[in-house]
Amino acid sequence: MLRRLVIHAPNVHQGGGRTLLLALLSSLSNETCGEAILDSRLEIPFAIPSGFAVTRVRPSLWQRLRIERELPGKAGTESHLLCFHSLPPLCRCPAFVSVFVQNRHVISNTDLSEYPLRVRLRIHLERAWFRRRMHAVDEFIVQSETMRDLLRDVVGDAASIRVMPFLPGLVATANITPAAASSRGDSRIDFDFCYIATGEPNKNHRHLIEAWSLLAQAGHFPSPCLTLDPVRFSQLTGWIDEQVRRHGLNIRNVGYVSHDKTSEIYTRSNALIYPSRYESFGLPLLEARQHGLKIAAAELDYVRDVIEPDESFDPESPRSIARAAQRLLGLGNQRVPILDDQSFFRQLFAA
Repeated sequence: MLRRLVIHAPNVHQGGGRTLLLALLSSLSNETCGEAILDSRLEIPFAIPSGFAVTRVRPSLWQRLRIERELPGKAGTESHLLCFHSLPPLCRCPAFVSVFVQNRHVISNTDLSEYPLRVRLRIHLERAWFRRRMHAVDEFIVQSETMRDLLRDVVGDAASIRVMPFLPGLVATANITPAAASSRGDSRIDFDFCYIATGEPNKNHRHLIEAWSLLAQAGHFPSPCLTLDPVRFSQLTGWIDEQVRRHGLNIRNVGYVSHDKTSEIYTRSNALIYPSRYESFGLPLLEARQHGLKIAAAELDYVRDVIEPDESFDPESPRSIARAAQRLLGLGNQRVPILDDQSFFRQLFAA
């Protein structure tokens, strides 16, 4: 029987990974013994049980390699090693090894052309790491059927893959329908939409803003709330500011928001708009549904793995995004009238 749990998460400190890791750590009981190997940048707002040791790893390649070499000694034969950072252990471990795969870049050939060179190099290294060491894993854990199918293409049919989605503080939301979610009482609404996301290229902010520019040209100025760090994503936020000035857009960027503060944004928003090109899970989709928001999302598999959106769109088409926003807000869509042949000629010669 496995009696000791080792949670290996040496580079998880932000985004959805941070949210899920903190939820996991907060669920540890006083009877649980083991060790958590954590990023030194991860802030833990609660006490870890005394029987669970914590080892911190600084964000450097040398420190990552050092802790990988030490891992077999920490995860012995009576341990369950949970690798929470999407990568198998670099050295063979005698423990039962589970790898929680939540980084889609690692297992699929996602487009990296818009990412900085340093990020591209890191992802290529992680892809090679995964493929070189994936056979040393006893089971893989993913959160959606889409991720399972993508992972199956990499690891083959012999590998054990379990689909185990979880959401911190989950109440029975899995079967909430769009109609049921639309009743929100007397909540104060400040934003027509919110998009709680960082500014990585796959989050697709540029097409979202281009959609809002199309809405402005049609005389519509809905108010979305964004959560972009103006320092980390200065180029993107600078471009958004330029579009706001040029088109008079009614956009508010509140900057980086920690997960424990996102609830306030959800309660102040009428709907979630989610144009991301790909996700391993799409945690905000479930959070928005928990808060009773309407949802307009990309017509992609990762979305329908977890919810049924009220409206969907082609994430590569700003016009499709704009039309979905219009439908959700009940604004209607004015189409160019279709002419008969005589009307065509009358208008042609009237020009």
